[in-house]
Amino acid sequence: MMFAVVYLSSKLGQVSGKGLFHVIREIYPRWILWPLLIGVLIGNTIEAAADLGGMAAALQLFIPISTPIIVVVVAAMIVALQVCGSYELIRNIFRWLALALFAYVASALLARPDRWEVLRGTFVPTIHFSRDFLSILVAIIGTSLSAYLYTWQSNVEVEEKIAQGRVKVRERQGSSESDLHKSRTDILTGMLFSNVIMYFIILATGATLFKAGQTNIDSATQAAEALRPLAGDAAGILFAVGIIAVGFLAIPVMTTGAAYDLCQVLGWKGSLHAKPSEAAAFYLVITGFTAIAACLNFLGLNPMRALIYSGIVQGFSTPPLLLFILLITNNRLLMGDKVNSLPLNILSCATVIVIFAASIGLVVTWFM
Repeated sequence: MMFAVVYLSSKLGQVSGKGLFHVIREIYPRWILWPLLIGVLIGNTIEAAADLGGMAAALQLFIPISTPIIVVVVAAMIVALQVCGSYELIRNIFRWLALALFAYVASALLARPDRWEVLRGTFVPTIHFSRDFLSILVAIIGTSLSAYLYTWQSNVEVEEKIAQGRVKVRERQGSSESDLHKSRTDILTGMLFSNVIMYFIILATGATLFKAGQTNIDSATQAAEALRPLAGDAAGILFAVGIIAVGFLAIPVMTTGAAYDLCQVLGWKGSLHAKPSEAAAFYLVITGFTAIAACLNFLGLNPMRALIYSGIVQGFSTPPLLLFILLITNNRLLMGDKVNSLPLNILSCATVIVIFAASIGLVVTWFM
């Protein structure tokens, strides 16, 4: 499902030479455009806030400073990177940070889970039609298929073409089969890596915290500290390192993605290749969304619950946005001969149906 979603967004950006919301603005009326945008902005901001709080809590294991100070410092560092750093620098930092996610794999292995329980849980899942189960399911789907993935991926394709000197839209339009094949390979590899990391996160917590009956975790610090007596100091430290790496990876993507979306809807220039003097509004929006995310942490929100709630919001906003991406990538006027194949359409439709069904199931449990 993740492959289908991200590949559709990648193909849209490559063939049209435009970001997702740029295309939606040109094709669909405002009464469709603005609700989609607002849903994306709310989900991105809440999730960025939750990640920022989680990072701050994890950093407290290494730096004995209060959470509010860490939140402000980390937010300032992230904004400085986005505003002052080049697109190439940001891209390279992301690539190296991705390696830090292997800390989750090491943490899970150090937990020494029961191999037979792992195999049984992997291939024989336990499903409950309950509010808690469906809330977590929708949150996982929403987090894995968050709207920022679509917008970021489509805009990354645009940024890559700008890096090649194809600054104007008409110069960026069109993509060869070899380019699309390379994208499919890269995205499939990336999504496999993402799912493996998610699997080991679930394994690490399930084999330790859940098994020990610790199901009320309020912060990343508590999770990492709780792992220590169950799986050793190294496991707790590695788990915290993973949380920090995820934050540094995800928060810039969310806030920059939100800036791309808003600027494209309003017709403002927005590109990480542009200098702040050339795209002042774009960088102000990035700064603004990061500041809002930081401020939300001063409202006393529980970072762990905020992550779940933001995932649920993303889960509800994903089906309509994905449906429009599906319609756009089947539009021959825009995509030409690069419209979706039948297998890709089937996989994408199945993705929409699964997410929609899980969301409806959760709503039903609210009234039971």
